[in-house]
Amino acid sequence: MSYVKADCILPREILELVQEYADGQYLYIPKKASNHKVWGANTNSKNEVKQRNFNIYRKSLYGTNISSLAKEYYLSEKSIQRILLQQKRIQVDIIE
Repeated sequence: MSYVKADCILPREILELVQEYADGQYLYIPKKASNHKVWGANTNSKNEVKQRNFNIYRKSLYGTNISSLAKEYYLSEKSIQRILLQQKRIQVDIIE
């Protein structure tokens, strides 16, 4: 995120009003709710994590132990356990 000078984008009246409340302060102006995007919307990260988690689950089904999976994917054993539980629940939902 880069900073934009308020006096370059805000009308003078609004700038003076903002200065009454936050003169010289740095402000973060949040996006409108209608402009919010879900995590991973701009990249393929969400799909990559989904595929990684499925691969972890599949490897565990073929006998790879949690410790080996943690080392292979650079995750903690607790994270691997959480992923396996989530994937197991997803598979049960698909079957039902």
